[in-house]
Amino acid sequence: MKRTDSLKMNYEFKRVYRKGSLKSGRYIVLYTLKNRYDNNRLGITTSKKVGKSVKRNRFRRIIKENYRLLELNVNTGYDLVFVARSVDKLPTFNELGKEMKYLLKNQGVL
Repeated sequence: MKRTDSLKMNYEFKRVYRKGSLKSGRYIVLYTLKNRYDNNRLGITTSKKVGKSVKRNRFRRIIKENYRLLELNVNTGYDLVFVARSVDKLPTFNELGKEMKYLLKNQGVL
């Protein structure tokens, strides 16, 4: 990911949760907040309610890869946090990609 850094610190996530706007979908929730940098910062969270570590990490990898494919179309200067929702069946790569595209468009980031 060339134009994107990652959110690492807890206070960065909390700031996006508190001050940012959110849009929820079937599989993920997207929080967005305008930042003062020339690049985007990405955070991905999955709680233990999603499943065991294998399922959580697979969910993270699918989100990250879909974001990588959409990255060139995403406007710069945003903090983005994707929160995985607990579902019975893990969504496919394409289902999650469509939902991410919809949420990013709806938030005005894409």
